[in-house]
Amino acid sequence: MNHIFRRTNLQLVPLCLGLAVVGALVGILAIAADHSEAPGTRADLAADIADVYVWHQGNKLIAVLTYGGLQATTENQSAVYDEDVLYSIHIDNNADNATDIRVDARFGQNSDGQWGIQVENLPGVDGPVVGAVETVIDAGSGLSVYAGLRDDPFFFDLEGFNQTLATGTLAFDGERDSVASLNVSSIVLEMDLAAATGGSDSLAVWATSGRK
Repeated sequence: MNHIFRRTNLQLVPLCLGLAVVGALVGILAIAADHSEAPGTRADLAADIADVYVWHQGNKLIAVLTYGGLQATTENQSAVYDEDVLYSIHIDNNADNATDIRVDARFGQNSDGQWGIQVENLPGVDGPVVGAVETVIDAGSGLSVYAGLRDDPFFFDLEGFNQTLATGTLAFDGERDSVASLNVSSIVLEMDLAAATGGSDSLAVWATSGRK
């Protein structure tokens, strides 16, 4: 079973500040949100992709894949890990609507039951990146990998959305966030920008999950 996420197009332009990069991408990324699912999908949260965020900062391309449904911010919460699910970030860097680079990530447990992540084909890195979850894993060449539970960065005013549907009048409030203080399982990948783009000035990025 594959859950294929919507496509995100990223125009690469020179930007100096990380905050400016994120701001420039908000309009693109907001349309790719996926926080409400059919019952069949909710039954397999580990394979359920929520969002994909992609931006470039300096010589890095950063991709964040969130999945697993929203979780309350209470103590002893854990991200969703499943060794039978493969997560893939697909990069099209020549505008042919096909995958040119596929970065694969999967989870596994050691003999003590501790979870780790393995990432293969990360642009700019030779060989797989392996390490414990909930830690920043040094991938070499100034790059890193992280997997764990994080505050959901998505913003949405559900109350305003419902009011707008009911009345036909825009009722959104820019300070009302329905997913504020909710967590989501996340995989964060830092890649070498030049290796990911292959000299192109634009990318299309999407993600898939597949279960054995």
